[in-house]
Parts: sequence; structure tokens; C-alpha cells
Amino acid sequence: MNQLTSSQRVRVISALLEGNSIASTCRMTGVAKRTVLRLLAEMGVLCADHHHQTVRGLRPQRVQCDEIWSFCYARDKNVPSHLRDQPGIGSVWTWVGMDADTKLCIGWLIGDRDAECAREFMLDLASRIVSRVQLTTDGHQPYLQAVDDAFGKEVDYAMLVKIYGKPRARDGRPRSHDFVGAKRQHVTGFPNGEFVSTSFIERQNLTMRMSMRRFTRRTNAFSKKLANLRHSVALHYANYNFCRIHQSLRVTPAMAAGLSDHVWSLDELVGLLVADEQKAIANGALKRGAYRPRISK
Repeated sequence: MNQLTSSQRVRVISALLEGNSIASTCRMTGVAKRTVLRLLAEMGVLCADHHHQTVRGLRPQRVQCDEIWSFCYARDKNVPSHLRDQPGIGSVWTWVGMDADTKLCIGWLIGDRDAECAREFMLDLASRIVSRVQLTTDGHQPYLQAVDDAFGKEVDYAMLVKIYGKPRARDGRPRSHDFVGAKRQHVTGFPNGEFVSTSFIERQNLTMRMSMRRFTRRTNAFSKKLANLRHSVALHYANYNFCRIHQSLRVTPAMAAGLSDHVWSLDELVGLLVADEQKAIANGALKRGAYRPRISK
């Protein structure tokens, strides 16, 4: 069986991480579409596993959380009637929590924007933090119960509730609501009002939209399957945390958080796949050239 070399894998992963679509990545690298998707899935699984095992025991002082919208298969208004209400079809939300000081992405969850996902996201976030933290979210109501279930009273929690005016139309197209202002709402503990902000996580959302073609607004490069979106996000955050030097920190977020002592190269990131392949072959589980890690459906 023919397999991509390590350098070919790096070229494909590099193109995807720079915000290219699957089709443009195929044109740039000369790799078949199915092979690119397969590599994305393999790397996504291993990057998610690496994050799950590595990003733990954190002691952040301030954490900011937000949700970013995208869609799979079709926009809500274009979803066929027989596919409506099916998971992974239509609007999809990515919940993200980050350390405001080290800019480390502590955790993320892809799902609906409901109370169940809010609770699951917060429980995962709390499991990675071992110190008392000041937490800031937007005014999304499911956060209230979710934060209480995950942290109890061991958190200084505040909401930044944004106020919007009435939407206005321009050139016959709907416009988003005009931002009017924001108010700080203390919820639990004793949060410092000076640090009640979601500015860093909102800026990080822009990085997501610039780095993953699937998150671009008004595009035809959206995810056709929820699994592909999950793999893409896992790969993005592995690169963001370990490989990409943050401009304001001059180091990677993982280095700032004490999780790494050097800047990872893409060769090292792709090395997760190579190491897993060699481990499987050494254990006799698979023959050389037939390696395939588990891939979520």
C-alpha cells in the first residue's frame, strides 16, 4: 500500500493549518482528496488525544470562555425537512475556554448551544484546572448552572452581558445588531471587575476563522460532516498551543503555561502519527504499511 512520506504529510498539514480548503490543498500538494481527508482524520484523533492527556494540572488566574458559530452540511434554512433535528446537521457551536495570560486553549467542545453542552464543556474545563480561577463568560444563560455544577463555589465567576441595538438592513441584506455596550454581572465569589472581559477569547475566535476555512462566513468551504469539523478543530488547537508562537508572548501558549520547553515544528506534530504507527507495528497489531488509527464517525 502506498503511503505519504513524512514530508508530504507536513505539506498537507501545513496547507490546512494556513486556512486552505481541502480542494486547494489537493491542488497545491498534488495529493488526492480522499487521502487529505484521511490524513486530517488521523491527525485530528491523535491531536485530540494528545490534548486530553497533556493539557492538565493547570493553574491559570483568569479564564475566558465563548462560543463560535459554524454549520455543517447546510445552513439551517437550507436543511432538507427529512434531515432537520439530526445531530451534526445545520448550526454547530464550538465552545472554547482559554487562559487569558498564557493564551493557552484549555479545552473545547463541539455541539449545540444548549444547557447539556454547556455543562459537559464546563466539567471538562474544571477537570483540567487545579487552582481557584476567575472565570468570565458572555451572558448566555446555560453557563450559570453549568459553572455551578463544574466549579461549585470554588470560582470567582462573572458574566459580561453585551447589549445590542436593533438590526438595520443595508443594500437589501440583513445586518447584524449594532453593539451598544456591556455590563459586568458578578455571579459567584469575588471576581475582580478590572478583569471581567472576553476580549482575548473573542480575538482568538478570529484566529479560528482565519486559520480554518470551515469557519469562514458566507463560504462554500463549510464542513460536510461533523467528524471532519472535529478533526480540523483538534488539529488547529494542537498547532495553536504547541507550534505557533504568539505575537504578544514571543513563545507558544504551551511554553507560557509550562507544558512544553520548546516550539514544536510541524514535523514534530506529524511525528505523533509516525510514533503511533511505529508503536502499533512494534506491538504486532498491524503490518507495516497497513496502519490506520481509530477515527471517530
